[in-house]
Amino acid sequence: MAPQELRYDGQTVVVTGAGGGLGREYAVFFGSRGANVVVNDLGGSFKGEGKGSRAADVVVNEIRSAGGKAVANYDSVENGDAIIKTAIDNFGRIDVLINNAGILRDVSFKNMKQSDWDLIMAVHVKGAYKCARAAWPYFRKQKYGRLISTASAAGLFGSFGQCNYGAAKLALVGFTETLAKEGLKYNILCNTIAPIAASRMTETVMPPDVLNSLKPEWVMPLVAVLTHQSCTETGSIYEAGGGHIAKIRWERAKGALLKTDDSLTPGAIAQKWKEVNNFAEAEHPQGPGNAMELLETAQQLPPSNPGEKLDFKDKVVLITGAGAGLGRAYALQFAKLGAKIVVNDLVNPDTVVQEIQKMGGQAVGNKANVVDGEAVVKGAIDAYGRIDVLINNAGILRDKAFANMDDNMWDIIHQVHLNGTYACTKAAWPYFLKQKYGRVVNTTSTSGIYGNFGQANYASAKCGILGFSRSLALEGKKYNIFVNTIAPNAGTQLTRTIMPEEMVQALKPDYVAPLVVLLCSDKAPTPTGGLYECGMGWFAATRWQRTGGFGFPVDVKLTPEAVVEKWAKINDFDDGRADHPHDNASGLQKIMANMENKSKGAKKEKKGNSEILSAIESAKKAQAEGTPFEYDERDVILYNLGVGAKRTDLPLVYENDDNFQVLPTFGVIPPFNAVAPFSMGDIVPNFSPMMLLHGEQFLEIRKFPIPTEAKLVSYPKLIEVVDKGAAGIIVTGTTTKDASTGEDVFYNESTVFIRGSGGFGGEKKGGNRGASTAIHKPPQRAPDAVVEEKTTPEQAAVYRLSGDRNPLHIDPEFSKVGGFDTPILHGLCFFGISGKHVLQTFGPYKNIKVRFAGTVLPGQTLKTEMWKTGNTVVFQTKVVETGKLCISGAGAELMGGASKL
Repeated sequence: MAPQELRYDGQTVVVTGAGGGLGREYAVFFGSRGANVVVNDLGGSFKGEGKGSRAADVVVNEIRSAGGKAVANYDSVENGDAIIKTAIDNFGRIDVLINNAGILRDVSFKNMKQSDWDLIMAVHVKGAYKCARAAWPYFRKQKYGRLISTASAAGLFGSFGQCNYGAAKLALVGFTETLAKEGLKYNILCNTIAPIAASRMTETVMPPDVLNSLKPEWVMPLVAVLTHQSCTETGSIYEAGGGHIAKIRWERAKGALLKTDDSLTPGAIAQKWKEVNNFAEAEHPQGPGNAMELLETAQQLPPSNPGEKLDFKDKVVLITGAGAGLGRAYALQFAKLGAKIVVNDLVNPDTVVQEIQKMGGQAVGNKANVVDGEAVVKGAIDAYGRIDVLINNAGILRDKAFANMDDNMWDIIHQVHLNGTYACTKAAWPYFLKQKYGRVVNTTSTSGIYGNFGQANYASAKCGILGFSRSLALEGKKYNIFVNTIAPNAGTQLTRTIMPEEMVQALKPDYVAPLVVLLCSDKAPTPTGGLYECGMGWFAATRWQRTGGFGFPVDVKLTPEAVVEKWAKINDFDDGRADHPHDNASGLQKIMANMENKSKGAKKEKKGNSEILSAIESAKKAQAEGTPFEYDERDVILYNLGVGAKRTDLPLVYENDDNFQVLPTFGVIPPFNAVAPFSMGDIVPNFSPMMLLHGEQFLEIRKFPIPTEAKLVSYPKLIEVVDKGAAGIIVTGTTTKDASTGEDVFYNESTVFIRGSGGFGGEKKGGNRGASTAIHKPPQRAPDAVVEEKTTPEQAAVYRLSGDRNPLHIDPEFSKVGGFDTPILHGLCFFGISGKHVLQTFGPYKNIKVRFAGTVLPGQTLKTEMWKTGNTVVFQTKVVETGKLCISGAGAELMGGASKL
């Protein structure tokens, strides 16, 4: 029986940022299902510049012309009161609030300006707070409300160049989890979504075919289900996009428990690190561990083996909020291990400074406010000339039920915790970069991770710190700057207001300090990017867990009713399919994999080995129709420039030169977009384009000299599929012919490895096809010739004009998704450069075979080492700056008698 249609008749839905993308999709849907819709849009750019009424008006007209009810609102989300007032004035109520408005200001942390940080916080975090706060009294009065916050993969996992955005997006998770706890008894349900969808914000970072599968209509049905009156879900996080929906929750390791005495040292924790990260007996909590129970158990344990003693001699450690509590405990421990301490405290740093000096240590005080990070860090530089370790610990509380919270309580908590952490880290960063060394420990809280009654402000700021840390860890790693986050449970002045006094006395800050010291040392077993709950002698890592979810076929329109039908599967953590995404790539993996999921192919999912093997056989017999490719002298010059030809290389760049020629490696260009007569998804199981690597390339030149202009046709054919167990290998052979004479010009064989696509019972070993499968080992002697060439920063930009338009090679935002800090050079580009070195050294060759072994960044230097053995040049290419190979096992067979050596 088909599920009943979800309706919203008589309800009022407010959608922020509804002038385009996801927001428009939500607004139009709710309008079509009987709701009154407030279409809010400021009408600015995706960077947050400008404003206008057109964006909202167009959507309102669209809803009205389809018979729905809608009004426009042009306020900034920071003026949430006015947005909610529009709903009340026009429709007398509000039932659903979707906080969707957003902007991007992507920039690496070292180049981030205060305005890039502030604007993101204002729109995403303060805006969501203002709208929710204005709607809350109406929700409570009518004992009904549905609220959606919008996070993102950048917040959940961290993303290079998005410290601001990642912080804001995870802040919304802590905020929404708290609202869920406070709203439950009033039937106000609050959930967070992390959508991957094509919008003005993402169209700059993803290629067109991917964007096509990431339409906003794949996210809308999930939002429809979560905002319906039949929904019972609250405080949850869902990811959605490309037809895939899954639920995400926190998972906490059982952790290590150590006796709370002098044997609780950083070295003792290091020895128990496996237990800290032992998720075999994980729990999925809604709040902190049971402090008193853990403490009592810890006290009964035998003393720990103290392990290796750490040494911080000559290291400068800056601790904010170090006048008492946790900060003081950290300061004393570091001082005992030889560090020079900067005790920052707004009220009184002096007592702790004197304590350290009395025990023979070195310390100075600093009274600056953490919001003025420059003044805090200046304390370290003025006193000791450097800073090695920064511990962002300063904090305050302003607890209040959300219904009674005011803007001052919201702002001051975010100023001190989140903005203070940003400001101090920002001020320390240039010193860390210069010395290629830095250690940062940031302080979140279990209130931030899980949400907590009366702490919507604090939970938001604290979870935001975690989002900030995750992106920062990615940016700092290559500079030896490590960033970790702790959620401590300790009795301090701060917790005295919310804990019984005997608990405050028992939960000593000294039981947290050893972990902080370990994370700031060079002996931290997991150097960076961690999240640890700690206190009471207990230390446990916390991470995400995600359900296997459900992938809907991408060629069928997704409805909310279809989502309801699969709801149990979407939410099932116990069916053996759950995983633990930890970065953008693993976060996007299931969404990207679902792009191949077609309704016609629903049967393909269950293909047995015999079906795949017979599909391989029929694919081998399939004939290509032929894909035309035309080129002229201009294209030849462009290709030659793309592989490093200089203006002085006249035969390569000047069409009137007597020796004007096409470099032989140009032969890989004509088949680039040739249409194959088979689909990779049919001939290996679990095919995902995200798991594909270009492994080897063989090129044979069959017509000499290569014409400098021609009309060609390329015919790809499946050569073989090899089953490597963990991976599948597909070899495609493409013959490129002259369109008018029919004679062969080039023949290419391209080998791709697809991880996760093996195990189908196919051939375990590839065939021997002579030159195309030969493996060339360099002789055990010095090379006969070496050519070094520095690529230019523009190399990838020029090479892509020859046909490979993959944004991985030009767009920094897209290369980040692939895990590269900057766009990388195409493999076939440095193949072309190496091939040019062989040509210039030994003369023309009839074929060339390479194995790709690593990546190259534009601007790096390539060194091709060549050995002549008989009629073959064996070669390999290294990246000089890293010493790593990018091409290995390569060889070129020379034309008879044409050797220059």
